[in-house]
Amino acid sequence: MIYLEIQLMQHHEKPIYNMEFYTIGVYNSSEKEFFEKLTQNNIDTFCDIRQRRGVRGEKYSFVNSNRLQQRLYDLEIKYGYVPDLAPTTEIRELQKEIDENQGVLKRERQELGKIFIIEYKNRILKNFDFEKFIESLDQIGASKIALFCVEEHHEACHRSIVAEKLMNNFKYKITNL
Repeated sequence: MIYLEIQLMQHHEKPIYNMEFYTIGVYNSSEKEFFEKLTQNNIDTFCDIRQRRGVRGEKYSFVNSNRLQQRLYDLEIKYGYVPDLAPTTEIRELQKEIDENQGVLKRERQELGKIFIIEYKNRILKNFDFEKFIESLDQIGASKIALFCVEEHHEACHRSIVAEKLMNNFKYKITNL
């Protein structure tokens, strides 16, 4: 009987994988600085959680999808696109409206608006299967995973909400680069 109870308890526990998560943005980083952050922290897996995988202009063109993937490949960092963690256009428009009302440019934003956070959690995170995501990272041997979007400050980006969920619900260590 005791053996059965232990088996049941183990069956309901979430598996714990040896992983660390990092968040990284690109604004106000040079190409050299951006990739040095990844290599200096031994990032082995890069998760692109943007809705659109391109940035306008030459300054940050190194994070446009094809160039980014090629550079990560050269650095032996696995690349994964996770569109199910990207905010929808509708949710992004809510933040754009908040920014306009506050007279803040996207690239200068320091934090997300409450409405954006609520809608992102309700529409995106609520439907995202974190256990499957973590399991798939484990299957490819990921141990140091970077969550990427463009904003410089993690508090101004949805990646902070994803990181918070990983930390609070799954007890993963989070480092913001």
